Amino acid sequence: MKEVFHSSVGQIDPSFEGTTEHDEAFVHGAGADVFGDDKNHQIQYRTLTWPLVAVLMITEIVTYGTLSLPSALAVVGIVPGVILIAFLGVFALYTSLVLIQFKLNHPDVHNMGDAGMILFGPIGREVLSFGTVLFAVFAVGGQLLAAQIALGALSDNKLCLMWYTGIFAIPTLLLSLPRTLNFSLSWMSVLAVISILISCVVAMAGAGKNPTPGRSVQVSVSSNFYTAFISITSPVFAYAGHFMFFPLVSEMRRPQDARKAAWALGSFSTLFYILFAVIMYVYIGDKVASPAFSSLPVKWQKAAYGLALPNLLEAVAGALYNHTAAKIIFIRFFRDSPHLHSHTMTGWFWWTFLVVLANGAAFVLAIGVPIFAYLIGIAAALFASWYTYGLAGAFWIHDTYVLKGGMRALRQRPLMFAINILTVLAGAFICVAGLYAIIKSIVVAYATNLVGTPFSCGVAA
Repeated sequence: MKEVFHSSVGQIDPSFEGTTEHDEAFVHGAGADVFGDDKNHQIQYRTLTWPLVAVLMITEIVTYGTLSLPSALAVVGIVPGVILIAFLGVFALYTSLVLIQFKLNHPDVHNMGDAGMILFGPIGREVLSFGTVLFAVFAVGGQLLAAQIALGALSDNKLCLMWYTGIFAIPTLLLSLPRTLNFSLSWMSVLAVISILISCVVAMAGAGKNPTPGRSVQVSVSSNFYTAFISITSPVFAYAGHFMFFPLVSEMRRPQDARKAAWALGSFSTLFYILFAVIMYVYIGDKVASPAFSSLPVKWQKAAYGLALPNLLEAVAGALYNHTAAKIIFIRFFRDSPHLHSHTMTGWFWWTFLVVLANGAAFVLAIGVPIFAYLIGIAAALFASWYTYGLAGAFWIHDTYVLKGGMRALRQRPLMFAINILTVLAGAFICVAGLYAIIKSIVVAYATNLVGTPFSCGVAA
């Protein structure tokens, strides 16, 4: 299977690989590498290896996506749920490989905004840059809410929920401050991944030791479109983090090794998602909550959340999103200036300001907007549907057309052309259907008085 993917994506023909060394100033006529050869600079960005990129991506995606998947199986049934998770895993692996190839062909691309400039011009750059920063900030807020739930469970909700959120906002801010990823985030992510894995193993053991009496486990479940799609947004967006590939690959010593990170991420996340979702659903049944840890007996629930605390307290995933939101704006303004690679007062002032601004915005949104969890869903539908799925098709079509000989090149590859047209259409469907489902959920939440008040000091959900 790996050979099929590599043949389809990385070796459309031998020349499509670009140069073997990403340090070349130009690849296929693209602009210069965003960081260039920074070995002699004070601040050296290109320090990551592919295993560290894989771990960073696992931290970002698996931490965020795992705990909601068992509840998706409870809505659609175990067989459709497993098929969906597996299919989306393969689909996400394919699109990640396409994104990486696009980055290798265009070394000046640092983020989705830069890619938008190549595909759609200045308007595309602004729209995709805005979407990336917005989604990253919302993801930080989502991590703060997850940490809030964990600390609330461990403390029996004895504190105001704003305190829980604030506690986790502090390490998120501090870990975001180093200008390069290798300083803290890349190595801390190793412990974070170990933490979430152990906590999930403990949760599965707790579910197996304490199965829910009279539970219902269905092979498949019939439901209407709205209910079904709300449930499948969990596996759809469990893979939503592909926009991080561009900035991470930009900071690799050997960007051409990024495919190895994509394979590691895709293989691990898909297998782990299926294992965790199936075990939790089988032993807890159709009443499994989201996050799944909250369905366990109190003792096991606290053990699972407690073991996940190193991941949450380190705030690695949240800090990575926060760091990325700030860096996109910082590079936009200082890409060709000495402030990017040197320790200048101006550079550090604006970097610190942007990090604090992104973190503060996420904190205020998390505690001040009662429907913030729904807004994360809207942002995911609007942007993650394209960043993870749809835009990959556009990237392949663009580069095949521009680099390989126009329409003739596309006609020579009818199968791949069709696959990538369908990829674009899949992104559009996820976007539209996701918006419909999330907006309807907001209407239902208000109609049933499930929406709280801003800056509430109640207990964590």
